[in-house]
Parts: sequence; structure tokens; C-alpha cells
Amino acid sequence: MLFRNGLFTSESVSAGHPDKLCDQISDAILDAFLNGDPDARVACETLAADSTIIVTGEFRTAGEELFREIEAAAPDIVRTVLRDAGYGSSELDIDPDTCRIAVHFNHQSPQIARGVDRADQQLGAGDQGMMFGYATNETDALMPLPVSLAHDLLARGGDLRRRGNSGLRPDAKSQVTVRYRDGKPAGVQSVVLSWQHEPDVTLPQVQDLLLEQVIDEVIPRDMRTADFRLWLNPAGTWSIGGPKGDTGLTGRKIIVDTYGGACPHGGGAFSGKDPSKVDRSAAYAARYIARHVVAAGLAERCTVQLAYAIGHPEPVSVSVDLHGTGRVAESALEAAIPRVFDLSPRGIIEELRLNRPNYRKTATLGHFGRHTDPAEHPWETNPHTDALIAAAGGQLHG
Repeated sequence: MLFRNGLFTSESVSAGHPDKLCDQISDAILDAFLNGDPDARVACETLAADSTIIVTGEFRTAGEELFREIEAAAPDIVRTVLRDAGYGSSELDIDPDTCRIAVHFNHQSPQIARGVDRADQQLGAGDQGMMFGYATNETDALMPLPVSLAHDLLARGGDLRRRGNSGLRPDAKSQVTVRYRDGKPAGVQSVVLSWQHEPDVTLPQVQDLLLEQVIDEVIPRDMRTADFRLWLNPAGTWSIGGPKGDTGLTGRKIIVDTYGGACPHGGGAFSGKDPSKVDRSAAYAARYIARHVVAAGLAERCTVQLAYAIGHPEPVSVSVDLHGTGRVAESALEAAIPRVFDLSPRGIIEELRLNRPNYRKTATLGHFGRHTDPAEHPWETNPHTDALIAAAGGQLHG
């Protein structure tokens, strides 16, 4: 974070938020392609508005048959994601059985294809751009506390909704403000939590439920500052949500997906993109590196930036910011990182096993942190800490 003292706020959204719905659909389409062809090229976008879902994008597969197969299966994939998110009402959010689904698939441009799958057999970056990764020791998952708690609130409420009889519906948003002193969390200063609910549930009933079974369970009183403030459904009754209440679009929650604003963002969204697109895979690699730095005790906080040129296999630049907490020189780490980590697109894909169809699971509660399974998503592990320490000089100071 860019300050040592003061308040910092992050937000999260539930699986039933219309933007997150679109992320899940796009990643479900990606998984379907990768299941049939691990080297498929996918850039899938989804739009949700009222009772209509539009799925589009550009794709390349080993054979036309798979392309047509996924195109035909797309409506069923969409309806499955809608049901899993908890939707079921055309009056209150969207009905998976009666909604209109439009599918418009295109083939990947051959000019882009030539730049990615190069004649020299190397894999070029699928786009230009810069990507950031971040890690901090303020939580066990090496994530910033505000966004971690924001995710936890929605995870807890989501569990209550799935159990039934809570009156909660799928759409929800959370926001957590943490007070920092000397660069470390000193307590939670405020929480905003809004949750869609059944029409026959009163606002006081929803507020009491959220306080007693969500807020108090996730943020105990001894974790709150003396001036703690709480807003529960501050706009009042909220029964109309999902695409009925707001339009959704893939890639519109990039800060929720990452670090809650605690570090810069390169601007590229993740969902619906195969790992040749470095705005996804290299962002995972940057998180992987930053985790190693903090887990190795080389710094308390670390931001890593990677940058690429489309069609080229090696990064244009690698930079590290230890935010004044480092036990080695940042220049030593910048030199060490390429010796420990293969940062070519092919190297990242192989190291992090990114050709597997398990992306839909990343499309809710963030792509990083404790709600991402390290067994399935290796960027949340740090197996090379000893190698990184050695490459950085082996001697820690401070």
C-alpha cells in the first residue's frame, strides 16, 4: 500500500453479482474449450442484461468440430452457471430456464495466431501490456487484510444462502475499511454489506441476520476500532438484483479479482482468457513471485511488475518494489527473479499448469488468497524460496 497511516478500503462482490456472473460464464466457456484442447486459444466475453445473456468472443482450436461443439453447448453452460449462482426468478434476478441466450462465436485472427504460435516453435505473448503481483505478510494467505475480509464476508453469507431459510438471494456486495498504523493493520474501522433478499423478508430482519451471522462471525468485536461504523443494506429494501437490477459484463471487477486496490493494476481482466494471454498468466506469475519474496522473508511487502510485447516470448521488463521493507536490495531481486523463474509465456504455463480446465473456480472471491485452492492453482504456493534467497545473494539484512 502507498501509505503507512490512515484508512484503506477494499470491496468484493458475490457470485450472484451480474459482473461476476459474466466472469463465471466466460471462464466456464474457457474450461470447456481447454477440456477438449489444452492449447485452445480463447477470449470470451459475456453480457447480462435483464432476461438476456449474450456470449461472444474469438476462439481457435485444433479442429473445427470442437469449435462447433462448444458453440452448440454454450446455452447449456450458461444455464448451469446461472443455477449454480442461485438464480431462479425472472421477476427478481433471472430465470435460467426461460432467459434468452445469444451466442456469437468468431475465429481468432490468423495475424494474432502467427504472433503467438511462432514459426520458431516459441510461444509469444498473446498481447502487450503490464501486469502486477502483490504479497504482504499482514494475513496468513499473504494478502491485504481489507480485501481478504471483504471476500470472507461474502463467503460466509453465501454459505448461509446455500443452506436455505436465510431469506438471502444471490446478489451481494461488501466493503471493508481498515485503519493502518506504521504500515500495519490496527483494526477494522467500517464495513458496508448489502445483500439481495426475498421480498417477504423485512429490512430489519435482513440487517439482524447479516449482523449476527455474517459480520460478528467474520469480524469479531476485538478486531474493530473504537470508532467502528457499520452499514447493512444502507439503500434499504433490496429484492431485485442480478441482471434484472443491473447490467453485467465480463472483466469489470478487476480490483475485486486482485488485491482490492492495494497495488497498481495493469488494466487487463482475467476471466474468459486462455493462458497465452499474459494479462492473465503473467499476473498469476507476478503474484507467484511476490508470494515467494514475502514467504522467503526477503520483505514484508512486495509488488512485482512484468511487461510484455505481443508476439515476443520474454518480458520487456521485470521490476520490484519492496515498499521500504526489504532485507535485500530490490536490484538484487530484479536480477535474481529471471534466474529462478521462467517468465516466458510457455514457461509460466508449464510451471503453473495453466492449460488445465479449472478457471471457473477463480471467478469468484478473487483469483488470489485463501479462497483459491493451492492444490489446483499453484500461483498460491511458493516452492522456490530457497532458490530465490540464494539467487538474491543468500545474505539477508535488517
